Amino acid sequence: MNRLALFVPLALFAGLSLVLLLGLDKDPTELPSALVGEPFPAFNLPSLMAEQQFVTEQDFKGDVVLVNVWATWCFACRIEHPMLNELSAKGVKIIGLNYKDQRAEAKEWLAERGNPYQFNIFDAQGQLGIDLGVYGAPETFLVDASGIVRHRRVGVVDERVWNTEFRALYEQLNGSDQ
Repeated sequence: MNRLALFVPLALFAGLSLVLLLGLDKDPTELPSALVGEPFPAFNLPSLMAEQQFVTEQDFKGDVVLVNVWATWCFACRIEHPMLNELSAKGVKIIGLNYKDQRAEAKEWLAERGNPYQFNIFDAQGQLGIDLGVYGAPETFLVDASGIVRHRRVGVVDERVWNTEFRALYEQLNGSDQ
């Protein structure tokens, strides 16, 4: 057997270790989004609260909004929800995207925990989620008044995240202080 062949597994191990080590400084919540800088995808889906009423992306054009992807099966959404209630109380406009959920359970969930949303899009099949490139819930998109996605956050929006990632951009786009 060739002596050089003995070092192939060691070289492969060293190479793989280097690749993994270089990835340790990456924040897994900072997933790239092809939508940042692009229009929010067109959709026509039922409202969570009134299934006969349909909503589209036109229903929030003209306003700077957070579009928050949530679901009753999402444990992290329970952690995030009080912050969304607080932001809503301060006047931040939030649109809910109820993702791959059951309508009755979602309505009950909001009745129990408060409803910070201007309205909720009911995406039972997850089609809008797919168009947004959603990995799961929660995810939050900051959309400007022209309907352009300006920022995306995968994971919980808490006070620290709001203050470091969203607040300044929201205020700049909205021309106000929140």
